[in-house]
Amino acid sequence: MARSAGTLTPAMAQYARMKSQHPDAILFFRMGDFYETFNDDAKVASKVLGLTLTARNHGGPDKTPLAGVPHHAVEKYISKLIQSGYKVAVCEQVEDPKKAKGVVKRDVVEVVTPGTSMLTQTLDSTRNNYIVSLVPGHDHYGLAIVDLSTGEFHVAEMVEADLVNELNRLSPSEAVVSYGSAEHTEALLLPRYPDITISRLDEWAFSFDHAHE
Repeated sequence: MARSAGTLTPAMAQYARMKSQHPDAILFFRMGDFYETFNDDAKVASKVLGLTLTARNHGGPDKTPLAGVPHHAVEKYISKLIQSGYKVAVCEQVEDPKKAKGVVKRDVVEVVTPGTSMLTQTLDSTRNNYIVSLVPGHDHYGLAIVDLSTGEFHVAEMVEADLVNELNRLSPSEAVVSYGSAEHTEALLLPRYPDITISRLDEWAFSFDHAHE
Protein backbone atom coordinates (compact mmCIF):
# COMPACT_ATOMS: atom_id res chain seq x y z
CA MET A 1 0.00 0.00 0.00
CA ALA A 2 1.36 3.46 -0.93
CA ARG A 3 2.06 5.76 1.96
CA SER A 4 0.78 9.29 2.15
CA ALA A 5 3.35 12.04 1.59
CA GLY A 6 2.95 13.09 5.22
CA THR A 7 4.43 9.83 6.50
CA LEU A 8 7.54 9.95 4.28
CA THR A 9 10.91 11.45 5.03
CA PRO A 10 11.54 14.73 3.13
CA ALA A 11 13.85 12.99 0.65
CA MET A 12 11.34 10.22 -0.04
CA ALA A 13 8.51 12.75 -0.43
CA GLN A 14 10.72 14.46 -3.01
CA TYR A 15 11.32 11.10 -4.69
CA ALA A 16 7.59 10.39 -4.79
CA ARG A 17 6.95 13.71 -6.56
CA MET A 18 9.62 12.98 -9.16
CA LYS A 19 8.39 9.44 -9.70
CA SER A 20 4.81 10.64 -10.21
CA GLN A 21 6.07 12.78 -13.10
CA HIS A 22 7.81 9.80 -14.74
CA PRO A 23 5.68 6.76 -13.89
CA ASP A 24 6.81 4.70 -16.89
CA ALA A 25 10.56 5.14 -16.27
CA ILE A 26 13.02 3.65 -13.80
CA LEU A 27 13.94 6.66 -11.65
CA PHE A 28 17.63 6.95 -10.73
CA PHE A 29 17.57 9.23 -7.68
CA ARG A 30 20.94 10.78 -6.78
CA MET A 31 21.82 10.50 -3.11
CA GLY A 32 25.44 11.41 -2.44
CA ASP A 33 27.74 9.09 -4.37
CA PHE A 34 24.95 6.73 -5.45
CA TYR A 35 21.86 6.67 -7.62
CA GLU A 36 19.16 4.88 -5.67
CA THR A 37 16.08 3.12 -6.97
CA PHE A 38 13.08 2.40 -4.76
CA ASN A 39 9.98 0.21 -4.56
CA ASP A 40 9.07 -1.53 -7.86
CA ASP A 41 11.92 0.26 -9.66
CA ALA A 42 14.36 -1.30 -7.20
CA LYS A 43 12.93 -4.75 -7.84
CA VAL A 44 13.37 -4.31 -11.60
CA ALA A 45 16.87 -2.87 -11.21
CA SER A 46 17.87 -5.69 -8.89
CA LYS A 47 16.73 -8.32 -11.38
CA VAL A 48 18.05 -6.72 -14.58
CA LEU A 49 21.30 -5.31 -13.19
CA GLY A 50 22.14 -8.06 -10.71
CA LEU A 51 22.03 -5.68 -7.73
CA THR A 52 21.43 -6.61 -4.13
CA LEU A 53 17.87 -5.71 -3.13
CA THR A 54 17.66 -4.34 0.39
CA ALA A 55 15.00 -2.54 2.41
CA ARG A 56 15.05 0.44 4.72
CA ASN A 57 12.54 2.45 6.69
CA HIS A 58 11.95 5.87 5.14
CA GLY A 59 8.91 6.80 7.19
CA GLY A 60 5.67 4.94 7.72
CA PRO A 61 5.08 1.39 8.92
CA ASP A 62 6.71 -0.51 6.03
CA LYS A 63 10.27 -0.81 4.83
CA THR A 64 11.07 0.49 1.34
CA PRO A 65 12.83 -1.83 -1.15
CA LEU A 66 15.92 -0.18 -2.60
CA ALA A 67 18.91 -0.90 -4.83
CA GLY A 68 21.67 1.52 -5.75
CA VAL A 69 24.52 1.98 -8.21
CA PRO A 70 27.68 4.11 -7.81
CA HIS A 71 27.55 7.41 -9.68
CA HIS A 72 30.87 6.83 -11.47
CA ALA A 73 29.50 3.70 -13.18
CA VAL A 74 25.96 4.92 -13.86
CA GLU A 75 26.21 4.88 -17.68
CA LYS A 76 26.94 1.16 -17.65
CA TYR A 77 23.83 0.44 -15.60
CA ILE A 78 21.60 2.80 -17.58
CA SER A 79 22.80 1.17 -20.80
CA LYS A 80 21.87 -2.28 -19.55
CA LEU A 81 18.36 -1.13 -18.63
CA ILE A 82 17.95 0.56 -22.03
CA GLN A 83 19.10 -2.59 -23.81
CA SER A 84 16.45 -4.48 -21.82
CA GLY A 85 13.73 -2.12 -23.12
CA TYR A 86 13.32 0.16 -20.09
CA LYS A 87 13.33 3.94 -19.86
CA VAL A 88 15.48 5.67 -17.24
CA ALA A 89 14.82 9.09 -15.68
CA VAL A 90 17.96 10.56 -14.11
CA CYS A 91 17.26 12.74 -11.08
CA GLU A 92 20.29 14.80 -10.04
CA GLN A 93 21.15 16.92 -7.04
CA VAL A 94 20.98 20.44 -8.45
CA GLU A 95 22.52 22.27 -5.52
CA ASP A 96 25.56 21.76 -3.32
CA PRO A 97 24.44 19.50 -0.44
CA LYS A 98 26.73 21.45 1.91
CA LYS A 99 24.78 24.63 1.18
CA ALA A 100 21.33 23.07 1.22
CA LYS A 101 18.80 24.26 3.76
CA GLY A 102 16.75 21.17 4.44
CA VAL A 103 16.43 18.51 1.75
CA VAL A 104 18.81 18.88 -1.20
CA LYS A 105 17.12 20.24 -4.32
CA ARG A 106 16.82 17.63 -7.06
CA ASP A 107 15.39 17.56 -10.55
CA VAL A 108 15.08 15.12 -13.43
CA VAL A 109 17.70 16.31 -15.90
CA GLU A 110 17.43 13.55 -18.50
CA VAL A 111 15.12 10.77 -19.61
CA VAL A 112 16.93 8.07 -21.58
CA THR A 113 14.89 5.71 -23.76
CA PRO A 114 15.83 3.01 -26.29
CA GLY A 115 15.16 5.40 -29.17
CA THR A 116 16.83 8.50 -27.69
CA SER A 117 19.89 7.01 -26.02
CA MET A 118 23.24 8.39 -27.14
CA LEU A 119 25.22 6.12 -24.81
CA THR A 120 27.94 4.27 -26.68
CA GLN A 121 27.06 0.95 -25.04
CA THR A 122 23.50 1.09 -26.42
CA LEU A 123 24.38 1.91 -30.02
CA ASP A 124 25.42 -0.51 -32.74
CA SER A 125 27.77 1.03 -35.30
CA THR A 126 26.47 -1.37 -37.96
CA ARG A 127 22.82 -0.30 -37.80
CA ASN A 128 20.60 2.73 -37.22
CA ASN A 129 18.75 3.33 -33.98
CA TYR A 130 15.38 4.63 -35.13
CA ILE A 131 12.59 6.12 -33.08
CA VAL A 132 9.30 6.54 -34.93
CA SER A 133 6.04 8.33 -34.28
CA LEU A 134 2.74 7.08 -35.67
CA VAL A 135 -0.52 8.99 -36.13
CA PRO A 136 -3.43 7.01 -37.61
CA GLY A 137 -5.77 8.76 -40.05
CA HIS A 138 -8.95 7.62 -41.80
CA ASP A 139 -7.22 5.42 -44.36
CA HIS A 140 -3.53 6.08 -43.82
CA TYR A 141 -0.87 6.75 -41.18
CA GLY A 142 1.38 9.70 -40.57
CA LEU A 143 4.92 8.51 -39.89
CA ALA A 144 7.92 10.42 -38.53
CA ILE A 145 11.32 8.73 -38.42
CA VAL A 146 14.38 9.95 -36.49
CA ASP A 147 17.81 8.56 -35.74
CA LEU A 148 19.31 10.92 -33.16
CA SER A 149 22.74 9.33 -33.47
CA THR A 150 23.03 10.36 -37.13
CA GLY A 151 20.56 13.25 -37.45
CA GLU A 152 18.49 11.41 -40.05
CA PHE A 153 14.86 12.59 -40.18
CA HIS A 154 11.96 11.74 -42.50
CA VAL A 155 8.19 12.19 -42.53
CA ALA A 156 5.67 10.39 -44.72
CA GLU A 157 2.05 9.32 -45.12
CA MET A 158 1.21 5.76 -46.14
CA VAL A 159 -1.42 3.06 -45.98
CA GLU A 160 -1.10 0.28 -43.41
CA ALA A 161 0.47 -2.30 -45.73
CA ASP A 162 3.20 0.14 -46.77
CA LEU A 163 3.67 1.20 -43.15
CA VAL A 164 4.29 -2.39 -42.07
CA ASN A 165 6.84 -2.83 -44.86
CA GLU A 166 8.60 0.38 -43.85
CA LEU A 167 8.71 -0.59 -40.18
CA ASN A 168 10.10 -3.99 -41.13
CA ARG A 169 12.86 -2.20 -43.00
CA LEU A 170 13.58 0.27 -40.20
CA SER A 171 13.31 -2.09 -37.22
CA PRO A 172 12.78 0.85 -34.80
CA SER A 173 13.68 0.51 -31.14
CA GLU A 174 10.90 2.85 -29.96
CA ALA A 175 7.54 4.18 -31.13
CA VAL A 176 5.84 7.33 -29.86
CA VAL A 177 2.03 7.33 -29.98
CA SER A 178 -0.79 9.36 -28.48
CA TYR A 179 -2.83 8.09 -25.56
CA GLY A 180 -5.93 8.31 -27.75
CA SER A 181 -4.51 6.08 -30.48
CA ALA A 182 -2.42 3.83 -28.24
CA GLU A 183 -4.77 0.84 -28.29
CA HIS A 184 -5.00 0.87 -32.08
CA THR A 185 -1.32 1.46 -32.81
CA GLU A 186 -0.12 -0.98 -30.16
CA ALA A 187 -2.36 -3.66 -31.67
CA LEU A 188 -0.56 -3.02 -34.95
CA LEU A 189 2.96 -2.86 -33.51
CA LEU A 190 3.33 -5.29 -30.63
CA PRO A 191 2.41 -8.56 -32.38
CA ARG A 192 4.96 -7.76 -35.10
CA TYR A 193 7.64 -6.10 -32.96
CA PRO A 194 7.33 -7.50 -29.41
CA ASP A 195 10.60 -5.90 -28.25
CA ILE A 196 9.72 -2.35 -29.31
CA THR A 197 9.35 0.25 -26.55
CA ILE A 198 6.08 2.20 -26.71
CA SER A 199 6.01 5.77 -25.38
CA ARG A 200 2.68 7.55 -24.98
CA LEU A 201 2.14 11.31 -25.10
CA ASP A 202 -0.90 13.56 -24.69
CA GLU A 203 -2.99 14.41 -27.74
CA TRP A 204 -1.78 18.02 -27.95
CA ALA A 205 1.74 16.81 -28.77
CA PHE A 206 0.38 15.45 -32.08
CA SER A 207 -1.73 18.48 -33.04
CA PHE A 208 -1.06 20.38 -36.26
CA ASP A 209 -0.39 23.62 -34.39
CA HIS A 210 2.17 21.98 -32.12
CA ALA A 211 3.88 20.30 -35.08
CA HIS A 212 3.94 23.61 -36.95
CA GLU A 213 5.68 25.30 -34.02
